Formats: sequence, structure tokens, C-alpha cells
Amino acid sequence: MNKVFIIVEVPLIEERYEVYIPIGKKIHKVSSILSKAVSELSGGHYPIKKDAMIYSKLTGKPYNINMTVKDSDIRNGSEIILI
Repeated sequence: MNKVFIIVEVPLIEERYEVYIPIGKKIHKVSSILSKAVSELSGGHYPIKKDAMIYSKLTGKPYNINMTVKDSDIRNGSEIILI
């Protein structure tokens, strides 16, 4: 399987989205992809951020931007926070 199903919580606009992300991409690329996707899904209410970060909702810790999704603890059903 090349993608994992996650739930992205976006506190800035108080919304949650269910999305699939590729497991072979680095976290910094996934953050960028999610920022663009959330901006589109929210009708522009979320501004696209080049420095967007994702955090584990479970631990509150940021994900290492140099790791791939596959090497992180992100799995199907994981909940993350996009800031």
C-alpha cells in the first residue's frame, strides 16, 4: 500500500479533514501538500503556508521534517494537527 489514511485537524479554521497521504514522501513535503489541500478544501479560509508543520495529536510533538511518512509513527487512522 502506497498511502495511509489520516485525519488532519486544523485549529486555525476549526476543521478536520480525512485524507490519504503517500508513505514514501518526506514529512516536509507532506506538510506542504496538506497545506495546499486544506486551503482548497476550505475555500481559501486556510492560507497556504510554506512553513506548515504537522504534529502528532497523541503526543503533541512535531514530526521530524526529514523523515518519510513510512519511517514515522503515522499509520492508518492517525490523527495529526496542521499548524
